[in-house]
Amino acid sequence: MTEAETWRRVAPEARRFLRGRKSALGRLAAWSLLESAHTFLGGYGVARALDDGFLAGRTATGLAWLAAAGAGALLGGFALRGVFAGLADLVEPLRDGLVRRAVRQAMDRAVADPARAPGAGAVARLTQQTEMARDSFAGLVLTARSFVFTAVGAFAGMAALDPVLLLIVLPPLLLGAAAFLATLRPMASVQRRSLDTDEALSDRVGAVGEGLRDIVACGGQAAAQARVEPLIAAQERLARRLARWTALRTLALGTAGRLPVIALLAATPWLLGRGITAGTLAGGLTYLVQALLPALSTLMTAVGSAGTRLLVVLERFCDPPPAAEDRGSGARPQTPVRTARRTAAAVELRGVGFAYGPGAAPVLDGLDLVVRPGEHLAVVGPSGIGKSTLTALLAGMLSPGAGTVLVAGVPARRESGAAGPDPRRTLLPQQAYVFTGTVRDNLTHLAALPGSPVPGDAQVLRAVGILGLEGLVERLGGLDAQVSPRLLSRGEGQHLALAAAYLSPAPLLLLDEATCHLDPRTEERAERALAARPGTLVVVAHRISSAARADRVLVLDGTRAVCGTHADLPAGSPLYRDLVGEWDRAEDG
Repeated sequence: MTEAETWRRVAPEARRFLRGRKSALGRLAAWSLLESAHTFLGGYGVARALDDGFLAGRTATGLAWLAAAGAGALLGGFALRGVFAGLADLVEPLRDGLVRRAVRQAMDRAVADPARAPGAGAVARLTQQTEMARDSFAGLVLTARSFVFTAVGAFAGMAALDPVLLLIVLPPLLLGAAAFLATLRPMASVQRRSLDTDEALSDRVGAVGEGLRDIVACGGQAAAQARVEPLIAAQERLARRLARWTALRTLALGTAGRLPVIALLAATPWLLGRGITAGTLAGGLTYLVQALLPALSTLMTAVGSAGTRLLVVLERFCDPPPAAEDRGSGARPQTPVRTARRTAAAVELRGVGFAYGPGAAPVLDGLDLVVRPGEHLAVVGPSGIGKSTLTALLAGMLSPGAGTVLVAGVPARRESGAAGPDPRRTLLPQQAYVFTGTVRDNLTHLAALPGSPVPGDAQVLRAVGILGLEGLVERLGGLDAQVSPRLLSRGEGQHLALAAAYLSPAPLLLLDEATCHLDPRTEERAERALAARPGTLVVVAHRISSAARADRVLVLDGTRAVCGTHADLPAGSPLYRDLVGEWDRAEDG
């Protein structure tokens, strides 16, 4: 999403917020107007003290004008007290509103996918990012109104002294401001990516911590490290880029903060030749050095850091509530994937669109897709792009906002009131469903369909052997042993659920990162077994090896969806080429 698009999303919310607090804005402006009087008196008093007082031999008059300037400083301090009181009336309601919105988004995610609790990214939004928005907004309002009213006082004072001062001061001032504005967009882009990476890193570290027992038991420390290190490296690269842009911003600040003074000093002989007095020059320098340039420097620093950071953070709170996979990324519309129509499609999507709520940006938009019976399809894309939304539509858990989703030629949405396993498909989410009961019950519950025989022990043991579960079943005490879900690790729960899916007679299997807690070797064995069983397999892949095993790969990239083979896609999809490179580096690491 570009900065212009981000602003279009945030601006309506910002206008509604400010319209509802006109009285607070009025009080803030009234107190700030006193500061402009302080600024005016500061430079004008110095000029009159010199020209009408000390240089004219009237010491008392000079002291009186300096006393007037000092009174202006006291007036400014009194005004600042009222400014902070008015600022609180704006800042605290913003923070409270963001906290409520963060909680509502987390609850919406829980409703969309009860099997998956909000992750560390949601916690980061609720705590760190709300405070970041609060502090950034407070700093931005404080410095922006200070500069506006300081500039009013300073420019009015220069015009009162001699308008030619503005002709000398304004050009270098505008040059520095233009150079500063040129850095805003790239810095906002870097900060947005930094926040995305921060949320992804929080979720990744949380997942590794929860599965630490599996990781150590399976010797997967290197693989776990490889999953975290690329995000840490990305944060490091983004920090370096941010430092470079900060250096350019410092140069712009120096231009705006130093050139006006240099220009005024360089023009002094010419100005004196025009009859401008020494007091007028001293007053102009006072406006620059003590008021205008410090206020401008503070404003540019605030807009450059707090302003861009505030815009990026608020974008997350304006995003539609995503599904479990879609962690607040603001997924963008996608253009259709065009594939050949088949009469006997296992899955067919016709112009499918979906958004979480009226007016929300679509997660899927105009998506066409045909999956043939017996085909193995992998779905890939960045975190939060809509992969879980797609599997929820195929599973009938969500209804498309536009278009049609067909499974085995009929609408995917399951009839209300239907109970028991779905005869058309089986969905395995990331959080495996394991219940208190025997090992046999946990392995055969998905096969309990009307008219379908319950798998016998021989068939169950064969599935156990194919998926490599012998050690776990033996440790649990055999098929008749009781299973306590809380004593199983996440990887063990997923392994049992995969065996249950293998025994299911449903012709369509949907794996939504259902192997993410398994080591690569166990994942490969399970996916090959599930692909070999009769039926169609759709897998949300999180490893390059998983995508490489599929017959075709669907790439969701937020601007267009592309479907093809693992061998052909790198040439046609820059995103897939990048994902393959990242996965390869992670596995090599």
